[in-house]
Amino acid sequence: MFCFGVREALSLALRTHDPQSVTVHGELVHNPRVLVQLALRGFQSTAEPDRAGLPNTPRVMITAHGISDRERNRLESAGLRLIDTTCPLVRRVHRAAQALADEGRHVVVIGRPGHVEVAGIVEDLPEADVVAGPEAVRTYPHARLGVVCQSTTSPRLAACICAAIRAANPGADIEFVDTICQPTRDRQEAVGRLLPQVDGVVVVGGRNSNNTRELAALCEAAGKPAWLVQSAGDLDPRWFRNCRAVGLTAGTSTLDETIQEVHQALLAIEA
Repeated sequence: MFCFGVREALSLALRTHDPQSVTVHGELVHNPRVLVQLALRGFQSTAEPDRAGLPNTPRVMITAHGISDRERNRLESAGLRLIDTTCPLVRRVHRAAQALADEGRHVVVIGRPGHVEVAGIVEDLPEADVVAGPEAVRTYPHARLGVVCQSTTSPRLAACICAAIRAANPGADIEFVDTICQPTRDRQEAVGRLLPQVDGVVVVGGRNSNNTRELAALCEAAGKPAWLVQSAGDLDPRWFRNCRAVGLTAGTSTLDETIQEVHQALLAIEA
């Protein structure tokens, strides 16, 4: 169930020689099981809130979520060698945001404030606003606006926020660049097709994973309960007492084996 960006990041990590000499600059992917596996291979890691410091290894692995050019320069200026696993679709968001800024537009990023991908996008911009929902939209004191999305944003949420931006800034010249990645869009659409057939959905993925959280939010917005679990051990049979059919989906950084374990556990509950 990995998207290709996560799959390529993990493939590069597994091909890296002497992992003890490498510090992962945050969480390579938002999947606790994968992080444990990387640690067992010998990789060091820096917690995402602590990335302002410098690793004590000669090499640093940039995560699939990417970093800003400013952060890249800081690390390289300290003499560190970078192993870059940034997802190409995250790079696309960076390029789109920078292009809008170069046009003289004030950039609005639709995404989760504080998320590492969002931080990397905005750090290279002269100024930017980050909005997580339509309630955060305001009237901006700029004649020209440029809007991009965190790559794992829900298309439904992006459309709602864009409408709110246009309503709050009726005189502004607004350009929207749709930077939602296709794997996120595909999973959202699949869940949309699943929802009419089930009474609730189990969503498997890391609690820090934005695309996993968005899948759960999509279910809840449709009036269906969503249970976010990181493993089969998180399941509670009491959740399903009034359910005739339960759906199963997963975030883009979830291991196939984890999904299979949850599936088997659900079947055992049904039995």
